Amino acid sequence: MLVGELINKVTNKEITIKELAKLYHVTDQTIQRKIKKLGYSWDKKKEVYKYVGKSPQPVNIDFSTLFRKKQTVPNAPRKNKSKNKVIVRNSSSDVIDVLLVGTKASSKRVYQGFYFDKDVLSIINSVPKSYKSELINEALKKVFKEKGLL
Repeated sequence: MLVGELINKVTNKEITIKELAKLYHVTDQTIQRKIKKLGYSWDKKKEVYKYVGKSPQPVNIDFSTLFRKKQTVPNAPRKNKSKNKVIVRNSSSDVIDVLLVGTKASSKRVYQGFYFDKDVLSIINSVPKSYKSELINEALKKVFKEKGLL
């Protein structure tokens, strides 16, 4: 991912620093440090990265080249060892793909708490309590099937 694209996605909240850290197999602090070294500063009030470095702005640098480890090529298939499924990384990959890399499917139901956006939660709360888990499971299964993960 190019630096300009990465900065725009973080600013537009399409991806988080935590998701980038997972994608590049580093810590959140490492991602923040690399962005700062490129000349960007986080504006807390506006919640955007501002370029404060010397011209020209490094928007066309491939962000993965800033790490010592060799990163996976964006268009190369990547194997998920736990499922032996190939997840293809390309320009159509989205946040769900990033989050799912390296996850395992469990055969048993397990209680898990999550934070939901208010609009999503209002839909979940509109069904009877006994059907909420079914609704969430079916909605997620549909997305995962579309992604080829189930």
